[in-house]
Amino acid sequence: MNLIRVALDVPVARLFDYRCDDRAAQIGARVLVPFGRQKLIGIIVARPDTSEVPEAKLKRALSVLDAEPLLGRADLRLLEFAADYYVHPLGAVIMATVPAALRRVRSREEKPAAYALTAAGAAADVATLPPRARAQRELLALLQDHPAITHSAIAALGAATRKALQLFITQGWVQTTTLPQDKTAAMSMPSAGPALTAEQNTATKAITAALGTYQPVLLWGITGSGKTEVYLHAIAAALARDAQVLLLVPEIALTPQLESLVIARFPGIPVATLHSGLADGERATRWQDARNGRARIVLGTRLSVFTPLPDLGLIIVDEEHDTSFKQGEGFRYSARDLAVVRARHAGVPVVLGSATPALETYRNAVDHRYQLLTLPERINARPPVISCIDLRHEKTTDGLSARLIAAIGKRMDRNEQSMVFINRRGYAPVLMCGSCGWMSDCKRCSARLVVHLRDRRLRCHHCGHDSAVPSACPDCGDADLAPVGQGTQRIEAALTKHFPKARILRVDRDTTRRKDAWQDMRSRVRERTVDILVGTQILAKGHDFPHLNLVGVVNADGMLYSNDFRAAERLYALLTQVAGRAGRGDQQGEVLVQTEFVDHPLYAALRDQDFDAYARNLLAERRQAGFPPYVHQALLRAEARTVDIALQFLAQAARNARRLKPAVTVYDPVPANMMRKSGRERAQLLVQSPSRTDLRTFLNAWRPYLAETASTAARWSLDVDPAEF
Repeated sequence: MNLIRVALDVPVARLFDYRCDDRAAQIGARVLVPFGRQKLIGIIVARPDTSEVPEAKLKRALSVLDAEPLLGRADLRLLEFAADYYVHPLGAVIMATVPAALRRVRSREEKPAAYALTAAGAAADVATLPPRARAQRELLALLQDHPAITHSAIAALGAATRKALQLFITQGWVQTTTLPQDKTAAMSMPSAGPALTAEQNTATKAITAALGTYQPVLLWGITGSGKTEVYLHAIAAALARDAQVLLLVPEIALTPQLESLVIARFPGIPVATLHSGLADGERATRWQDARNGRARIVLGTRLSVFTPLPDLGLIIVDEEHDTSFKQGEGFRYSARDLAVVRARHAGVPVVLGSATPALETYRNAVDHRYQLLTLPERINARPPVISCIDLRHEKTTDGLSARLIAAIGKRMDRNEQSMVFINRRGYAPVLMCGSCGWMSDCKRCSARLVVHLRDRRLRCHHCGHDSAVPSACPDCGDADLAPVGQGTQRIEAALTKHFPKARILRVDRDTTRRKDAWQDMRSRVRERTVDILVGTQILAKGHDFPHLNLVGVVNADGMLYSNDFRAAERLYALLTQVAGRAGRGDQQGEVLVQTEFVDHPLYAALRDQDFDAYARNLLAERRQAGFPPYVHQALLRAEARTVDIALQFLAQAARNARRLKPAVTVYDPVPANMMRKSGRERAQLLVQSPSRTDLRTFLNAWRPYLAETASTAARWSLDVDPAEF
């Protein structure tokens, strides 16, 4: 009897056996199978000789969809590890990593599209194009230098370039083509980059020497020290060995800029960019390019850590400290940690780059489990001068101190750019009645409704609830309603009042929703059509604005005294990244942080720009308190109609846990920090152990009890190595 064992995207921790008459069915291939009244696509993970299911009850697979395996043995090994470590059903893990277009019953594989010049386009002279048509001139020059350019490479250059492409197609200068599937086709030598500093050269040689072996590396470099240039040289060395490279970034906003750099440095080498902003068909096409080895560089966000790469030779994780690498729902994995695991499985180096490494990574480096490479100096620029504005002695107007306003005015006079950073969008965090104290609470969440004054709306940034701003207090009827606190919109309005002639650009989630909006905004900043930037953490990472010489930070103290033990670490990292935007050009930058706690150790370390001393102090505190990275944790979360139901489920789970007599500490269940979200009440139960092995053993023994205890009244999820509480 021919059997296959199939992983399906269903919420149960088991695999399913089917009969399969197709003897060519291979492990890692997709298969269409009946499941209840449905037809589902799954992945073959084994060809067992026998099954626990009686022969009479075994269903027959409908069809095998792939002549060759979609996932290789190494890919399945990583997925099996992830499912086991994060205690998540293997079928759900495997299918979550396959592009949506390949999970549908009616999916089709598209050939990779590319563009090439026609004879008329090849004969065209760049000099004949209008001087102001910058995108047209750059695109024509790029196409004349290369026999074919992929659609994704052109799309990464921005909306103006795509418009230029359509114009060239209409004129008959450009035609579509299909790139050959031979992975070595159309490759050329990388273009030369800037000369390396001594520190960059040392780091590059160390990474290059590790190619072909497993070696985790922490590349710790201050902002502006040239970490990206080290990445590019390491990528060139890996490509020279005919290897593929996986480059992970934390957010989609960082992808286009880095993709443009990679494409410019490695012309003719296929690059596949993967992130959630792609259409399903385009994502599937790029994923297939990586899987079959045609794409030699894969640049993507956290899910890309699972992308099949048959010739993997190097993994790079940029901004490795960023919490965006941890999936917050469903399959709650850490892409950074799995990148290290994947590198160990594949026997290749993994480079973790950051100016403010996560304490877990930093501890591994100082304990010599990771190789530590440092870039302590900025390239052709001095570090910014960081100082604090003491709000205990200096009043603010609309959230801005007189000193910060004066500093912005000086930059305006010098024709330099400034940035005001406030990590809160909207106009104000809450609307309040001056008579009775009513506040704009969200009825579905334990949060306030944020005032969006331009739209006259109150919005919850957690569940999406949206309502009109009331004309009077719902409780007492008084019309004396006022916004309290500041958001990006209010700071923008205040700056407009102080600098009526300034060209102000607000950058937050509200202004960057439109496709290509952020790319267009970056172009405006680089072209110096913006005087003052106002924005959230979208502005904090990975952007090089050479004329931005002043950064003002507003409302940083709100993150300082959180009940999350990682709050100080994250605030220091965020402020360091924000400060790093200042003074990237010829002028030394200045950073002004408004705070009521100028003597706090965090601000002292920030002023001294001494991450090493601050990190060692935090590690000492964590060791004394028994917090990660000196212990390992898992968080059982539950949600229900009422918090009592959630707590009852967790209490039973805790009793079952203690019956196992585990070598872990099981704490009592408590309500979550945000107890209500989207109309559901939430609670949580923490377990931890100094031993990662003991914790994994306990979780695998505990999970069956959780499944038995579960009911329709309470939904639960297990978060291993939780990043937030």
